[in-house]
Amino acid sequence: MTVKSYRLGEIAKALGAELRGDPDVMVSGLATLQAAGSGQLSFLANPAYAKHLTDTQAAAVILSPAAAGNCPTNVLLLENPYLGYAQLSHWFDPTPVAPQGVHPSAVVDPGATVATSASIGPNAVIEAGVVIGEQVVVGAGSVIGARTSIGSGSIIRPRVTLAHDVVVGQRCHILSGAVIGSDGFGFANEKGHWHRIAQLGRVILGDDVEVGANTTIDRGALDDTVIGNGVKLDNLIQIAHNVRIGDHCAMAAMVGIAGSTKIGSHCVFGGASGVAGHLEIANQVHLTGMTLVSGDIRESGVYSSGTSADTNRQWRKNAVRFRQLDALARRVKELEKKTEG
Repeated sequence: MTVKSYRLGEIAKALGAELRGDPDVMVSGLATLQAAGSGQLSFLANPAYAKHLTDTQAAAVILSPAAAGNCPTNVLLLENPYLGYAQLSHWFDPTPVAPQGVHPSAVVDPGATVATSASIGPNAVIEAGVVIGEQVVVGAGSVIGARTSIGSGSIIRPRVTLAHDVVVGQRCHILSGAVIGSDGFGFANEKGHWHRIAQLGRVILGDDVEVGANTTIDRGALDDTVIGNGVKLDNLIQIAHNVRIGDHCAMAAMVGIAGSTKIGSHCVFGGASGVAGHLEIANQVHLTGMTLVSGDIRESGVYSSGTSADTNRQWRKNAVRFRQLDALARRVKELEKKTEG
């Protein structure tokens, strides 16, 4: 692997950062404050790591102007150091570049349209009516179902399944194991027997969407399941049929969204949060980890329901008290009535 090196002055210019130090210092990689050595660049975004700043051996550090006074080495000043790190991380990304063209082992239906600049990996399957845009990468073993379209610049990692009639926007990134367009959980019950309902809708992903490893997004039963522009979904998330997620939401691992729920834009859901079906969630709602939502949320803000771990002995005591709350509330009301009387 070829190691890339860049002048610190070149990096500062690209990031729009103020450089305090030697512009000719060469940077060949990124590292944490604790692990960085000469030739590596680090960053300080979380104040909890400021204690490592004075001893860092990094060639330079990206940090905010407020934290610059304690840095013993070259400094790149940015109001948002973490964003600077994010942008710079792509300069040193070792992910192999996929070659253009169709691998000999791939199966591409004659009725599919594949841009010449696209890359179709080994053993991938491209079914009839598929449209694959410019510079799209389809990884090894992935299956792209009939009539699905993938917008330019999107990356489909190995072993991804896109079912039929899925629409993927531009610059999307879908990680291994993800299944998009699977059938929703729809059954009609007749005298104790379940009868499957055909799922007739699609899944539509906007532009710049990221779907994590082993995440599933079900197709709509009648209407479409829609994921807005810029949405970021972590690994192992379940999005049920007919869900609509607004632009620029972010959801951590293990989140589950039940069917036909509508979520506003710029929401953030912590890990293992759950949202019941047929609800509406306002814009800019933040759910902390393991929060369960069973009713509409109509106002922006932070919401929680999960309780922190405790010793088993204390938890058992609290559980008993919890079961007594209703009776206690009734007693308080009776006392209030007597007092008022």
